[in-house]
Amino acid sequence: MLCRTASDLYWAARHIERAENTARLIDTTLRIAMLPERYDRGKAEAAPWRRAADALGLADVVRNRYGRIDSDSVLRHLLLSPENPSSVYSSLRTARECARAQRVAITSEMYEDLNTSWLEIRAQTWGRLHADGVSNLLEWVKGRSASFRGVTIGTLGRGEGYQFLQLGAFIERGDWAIRLLDLAGSESRTDGREQDAVDYFRWSALLQSLSAFETYRRLHRQPVGAAGVIDLMLLQDRNPRSLLTCTAKAHSVLQALAGGANLEVVRQAGALSAQCRYARIDEILGLGLEPWLQDAMARLTRLGDAIHRQFMVSTDVAAPVAPGPARHWGQDQ
Repeated sequence: MLCRTASDLYWAARHIERAENTARLIDTTLRIAMLPERYDRGKAEAAPWRRAADALGLADVVRNRYGRIDSDSVLRHLLLSPENPSSVYSSLRTARECARAQRVAITSEMYEDLNTSWLEIRAQTWGRLHADGVSNLLEWVKGRSASFRGVTIGTLGRGEGYQFLQLGAFIERGDWAIRLLDLAGSESRTDGREQDAVDYFRWSALLQSLSAFETYRRLHRQPVGAAGVIDLMLLQDRNPRSLLTCTAKAHSVLQALAGGANLEVVRQAGALSAQCRYARIDEILGLGLEPWLQDAMARLTRLGDAIHRQFMVSTDVAAPVAPGPARHWGQDQ
């Protein structure tokens, strides 16, 4: 397959997945913002939105562009900003452009599905968003991502094009497993019973935003808490959005693309998958979650770079911009 074709399909899938996970991050933030006020009202209202911007490495960008970090500025930047290359608006635009460039490599149904998503988000305005409600747009984004995924599975042949689409989706989803944990696991400032209630609400908000509450209940008998949710998000192969699932799938796809060749990119993917498969939640928490997550994010980033060098280095267009590095776990704002 041509390097340009591989690159376009890979990034089309990444941007569709990015749009969906941005919607899930906003959904989580909206739920966390409903926690009872504990500090000065203005600061307390803005805190979850600062953490959302920090989880994407965008706090300084949002502050410089809008003069403040609050719900309106973060929502504008993450949902409808054409200047933000990772906003929902820009992600759907980029995915559609990548698909348009490779219409012979995908099915007509796939292109029409992406084109419909782009035309509808292009017609969205800030006023309409407020009138219809943010939650309605978030559900629409998640539905459009699921629609493209279903059309792809149902219509595209299982050749290299399908493999690169799968690879892009799983690399992006693994990245967001870490970022969403970073958001929900931000350090709290309460004590005792209030701390327990806040923790339960925060972790439940993440599970609900990921449609994973029922999965958690099937796997864990204890009440919702940090250890169980972190285990579900990182180490459980029965969770389709866990870091383990994503790295294992990416490794499998890369093995197929390598065709038995001993490639460094396959080794990196296998090493990261093994790290997730053989890790134990008690060891992660005992040694410190922050360094484990930072190491996993760094290795995932290096894997993405290796994929680009191995399969797409001949493209004449630079890779689309990814979200910035997540802030350190527990960093106080």
